[in-house]
Amino acid sequence: MLLQQTELKQVPSMSRLQKSTGQQQMFHSLHQILSPYMSSVVVSVLLWHVIAVLLVSNLAFASSLEETNGHPKHKGEVIYAHNGAVATDDRRCSRIGKDVLREGGHAVDAAVASSLCLGVVSPASSGLGGGAFLLLRLNNGVAKAFDMRETAPALASKDMYAGNTTLKAKGGLSVAVPGELAGLHEAWKQHGKLPWKRLVKPAEILARRGFKVSPYLHKQMEETESDILEDKGLRSIFAPNGKLLKIGGICYNKKLAKTLRTISESGPKAFYEGLIGLNLVKDVQNAGGILSMKDLKSYTVKQKEPISNDVLGLKLLGMPPPSGGHPMMLLLNILDQYKLPSGLSGALGFHREIEALKHVFAVRMNLGDPDFVNITGVLSDMLSHRFANVLKNDINDNKTFGPSHYGSRWNQIHDHGTSHLSIIDPERNAISMTSTVNAYFGSKILSPSTGIVLNNEMDDFSMPRNVTKDVPPPAPANFIMPGKRPLSSMSPTIALKVINPLSRFDFLKCGYPLPHYHPCHPLLLKLSFIKR
Repeated sequence: MLLQQTELKQVPSMSRLQKSTGQQQMFHSLHQILSPYMSSVVVSVLLWHVIAVLLVSNLAFASSLEETNGHPKHKGEVIYAHNGAVATDDRRCSRIGKDVLREGGHAVDAAVASSLCLGVVSPASSGLGGGAFLLLRLNNGVAKAFDMRETAPALASKDMYAGNTTLKAKGGLSVAVPGELAGLHEAWKQHGKLPWKRLVKPAEILARRGFKVSPYLHKQMEETESDILEDKGLRSIFAPNGKLLKIGGICYNKKLAKTLRTISESGPKAFYEGLIGLNLVKDVQNAGGILSMKDLKSYTVKQKEPISNDVLGLKLLGMPPPSGGHPMMLLLNILDQYKLPSGLSGALGFHREIEALKHVFAVRMNLGDPDFVNITGVLSDMLSHRFANVLKNDINDNKTFGPSHYGSRWNQIHDHGTSHLSIIDPERNAISMTSTVNAYFGSKILSPSTGIVLNNEMDDFSMPRNVTKDVPPPAPANFIMPGKRPLSSMSPTIALKVINPLSRFDFLKCGYPLPHYHPCHPLLLKLSFIKR
């Protein structure tokens, strides 16, 4: 992911960070802990007016406004800056965000430009055909949560798949109503400084002029090769000559460029009410889907109050349901019951984390879209330190148990990959945003008329199925209903800690582009050790 900077006064020397053996060991252990969890991670951290980006994978990238000859200032795995920061999955998109900040853009402006770029160069993970959660903390202390999660079409029902899990995961029937574009535009309307057209233009240029296939995109292409070759739209972009493009090969998406150009001029109305939407709906219906113009026109972004939790010496801000914010908070509350850091070190530490996760996953499946199901009691428990202590006391350091021991009543859903970006602008407005089309290339459909990769977010709903002794029943709170948003494990997070009498804050923004579950607890734990 990538980094930017903006001038902050009284910046101390970073030499102590570079020379501290203890902190170097922390970064090394952090890398070891996180490696099994994900394929790529970037976390941006503001340490006493200095922004540091920890790169714990060769798939993550960073740069700054103070770059020299195109290379960021860094030492080892730590990249730091004195101004704003932009961290994304792809160097090109981070630089686009950096340029936006250089022109005086707000963090929201950089988020719009960077995320649209990711939809072009990393379309297997996110894009206009998907959804997202955006967490924003303004420099005046006000925090906002933008829920742009996909919704079930009006014709959807809990029995629509008749037990066919393939239809739920792939093809037209797996496509939910996209929300990313509407959410980005809403955040921009409230806080953007630069013209909308200026923010969309870089992504349009990349799609039109072509971009090099990154190693990670190529990996995703290889893992879905048969699906790409099967779908006319995907094949035309990623295997134009009948074979997958190679790493470094130039990929063109002229249809997407045209779509982006129209959006830059007409805004999201062209997508949700205009010709782009009409073409998109036609392509989905031709693939057997039930998406309609009524679905697009009725889509709304939900602005909510972020959840807040004091744990590990930090104040955490997270996304409310249907995101994974509450499960992540519960996990941290459980782990905070141990004596840190010794209580989570070594093999015993891993055992405790795994056992805690089992409890969290069991509770998580009682959640659903709060506009459709009453989950007030569950949410209260998940933020309760007393409830966390009860679960912690149920963890045995010497053994594990069957699912029923952890209170598991419902069958789990399996989330897929995402894209994440973190931004701090010169005025100290901070954004943590996670976006997705769910599985690699979502529904395995690229709309031929618009160039948009379509999500398969319907697969994140629970589905009625036959129950056996070995298979728990599905979770009713997450059953499909028209207009409902499926449960998600995405958990963009901002962590703050008061660091001086002037009530200035340190920032940590985290979120993972990884499958199944997105808790950023290892980072929060390790960083809390430093702060203490």
